[in-house]
Amino acid sequence: MINQMQAKADLQRFLNEDIGRGDASSDSIFDATVCSGGTFLLKADGVVCGLWIAPLVYQLLGGEVTFTPLVTEGSYQVAGTHLAKVTGPIRTLLTGERLILNLWQRMGGIATATYQAVQTLADPTIRICDTRKTAPGLRLFDKYAVTQGGGFNHRMGLDDGIMLKDNHIAFAGGITAAIKTARQHNGHMIKIEVEIESLAQFKEAVAAQPDVIMLDNLAPDQIQTYLPYNQGILTEASGGISPANLATFKGCGVDYISLGYLTHSVQALDISFNSIKGDKA
Repeated sequence: MINQMQAKADLQRFLNEDIGRGDASSDSIFDATVCSGGTFLLKADGVVCGLWIAPLVYQLLGGEVTFTPLVTEGSYQVAGTHLAKVTGPIRTLLTGERLILNLWQRMGGIATATYQAVQTLADPTIRICDTRKTAPGLRLFDKYAVTQGGGFNHRMGLDDGIMLKDNHIAFAGGITAAIKTARQHNGHMIKIEVEIESLAQFKEAVAAQPDVIMLDNLAPDQIQTYLPYNQGILTEASGGISPANLATFKGCGVDYISLGYLTHSVQALDISFNSIKGDKA
């Protein structure tokens, strides 16, 4: 699900940044009443993500654009596929082009990386999820893209749950003290996750009973030696996991694997907008 109100506010901010005092190029060439059309073309295989953005952008620019999607949101498509067609005022089509493409390309890249991660792990017992390593200002879009690739969202922000990492633990005086204090200051609806880096810390965490234990920078064989000491607490593997070694975590026994690279190392999905005459707009 996407928060349409927040998305619309973000898109307006993005348009303000890009347009400034006006689109000097389009406004100086085309009259506001001149209409035409174009198509969005996928130029690399990948997951289509963010189709709903285009109608919102056109609406914010004044409307009067007909947007027709030709594929399904979240579907995997091959290079050469036409994703959508549009008709409307040329000024509106050209002014909104770059923002739409920027978001579609980034979100498509994230969705595709997530899809590939799910396929690589090939373990339905483990959920692939993201992190807070998103581009500032784009978290809503980045995290939505992860879901379209078959992944799941971790925290949306610091207010979304308690995650006690190494520095929290060090300042608090240990895992047990950190969890106890967090419990005392929060209600039962707030989940607590704690990060561990050793077997001793894992045992201490299990005894303190958080909701989730994150196994940080541990290899699959290490994780498998830790889990017999668990007592029904959800577990998450994170840190040092890349496309190159992700497959080795298949069957390791955790419930979640969080991957920072899904959103912090995005390879944009190649998409272009072309006028009805076939010339790049």
